[in-house]
Amino acid sequence: MPDAVTHWNDVLLDVIRDVGGSPCPIARGGAMMHGAIYDAVNSIVDTHEPYLVKVPASPIASLEAAIAHAAHDTLAAAFPATTVDLALERDDTIAAITTGAASIAAGKAVGRQAAEAMVRAREDDGADDQTPYVPPAGLGEWRPTEPGTTAANPSWGKVKPFCLTTGPQFRPPRPGGYRSRTEMLRSAEYAAQVEEVKELGRDSSTTRTDEQSKIAFFWANDLDGTYKPPGQLYELTKIVSDQRGLDIVDNARLFALVALAIGDAAVVAWDAKYSRDLDLWRPASAIRVGDADLNPGTTDDPSWQPLSQTTNGTHFTPPFPAYVSGHATFAATHAAIMRQYFGTDNVNFVATTEDPHPSVQGLTRSFSSFTEAALENARSRVYLGVHFQWDADHGFHSGNALGEFVYATQLRPLAAALAA
Repeated sequence: MPDAVTHWNDVLLDVIRDVGGSPCPIARGGAMMHGAIYDAVNSIVDTHEPYLVKVPASPIASLEAAIAHAAHDTLAAAFPATTVDLALERDDTIAAITTGAASIAAGKAVGRQAAEAMVRAREDDGADDQTPYVPPAGLGEWRPTEPGTTAANPSWGKVKPFCLTTGPQFRPPRPGGYRSRTEMLRSAEYAAQVEEVKELGRDSSTTRTDEQSKIAFFWANDLDGTYKPPGQLYELTKIVSDQRGLDIVDNARLFALVALAIGDAAVVAWDAKYSRDLDLWRPASAIRVGDADLNPGTTDDPSWQPLSQTTNGTHFTPPFPAYVSGHATFAATHAAIMRQYFGTDNVNFVATTEDPHPSVQGLTRSFSSFTEAALENARSRVYLGVHFQWDADHGFHSGNALGEFVYATQLRPLAAALAA
């Protein structure tokens, strides 16, 4: 039986599968839940700095009850539309508590106060900002790639971060470092970026290997009904935690660090996507009108389609700008946290996927380091036909810097915090 932290992480994944949608609200909700769980646990064991609050706790307070109520209340607040049954009276982790009614009641009080602090902290954080977004009209700038789609979460870069000082704290340079959109479009580097994904990411590519196609779908999980990109990283965290035999207290801190950092990774990536002077178009747009960019190294292909597809085989591109890659940002952030937490990058593990594409059903992939997995995750978006390589590279750099910052500044051991 999983401990209460990993149990509620499983519930979170069920909620993600249920609500679907963009990774941004998912990342926010995961950070809220795991952050509150950590504060509840740490209020009882009192070994590390709190995230938001240290609740006065009875020494008999049940960790399991505290976790259950912290998780329940934050999930209900972050995902009010979920149809997943969150009823605590049917929670196996509470039913298994043997420390008595007083212990359960004391734990419940701690968990509910930790959740209340989290929910209050996220009120008016900008997540509900519905400011209309008008796609730019210029060449090189984002526009919908499929009829009827609109830009997803265009204001998310302005959401209050969980750990960062500001959303732009790890904002990358312009694509390729070019000073203007025109300079970028005319460059040899831009042409190389476009031509690479044009060949490797095409639905009917003869250049992409079978292994690269499997990598593309293994890391996708973009479709509703799956645990989405953040959920795949939460699941990977659980795989390594189980492998390393972490206990309930260790899991509370590890999952909180991962989730809080991923919550901010959404802010960092979406700030880069929408808050620059260039909301970069996707490969599908660049390739279909290649002659219009006046770059002699590109040619148009109006019928070009990416490998990315829905369960019925319809090709699609996620509805937001290309630069930077959210997958790459999430993956690098996660790898940095895991590397710092375990004190090494060289950890062997087997990753799983639940992407519905038939080629990856039941597929696992083995890695010898967290960075290796994150780099493959980032590169997969080129094979899928939805990103340029510089989207992956700069998402990775920003995510890595973010993860290292979060680990260095958040949830530190009390002794280390006092010495700082």
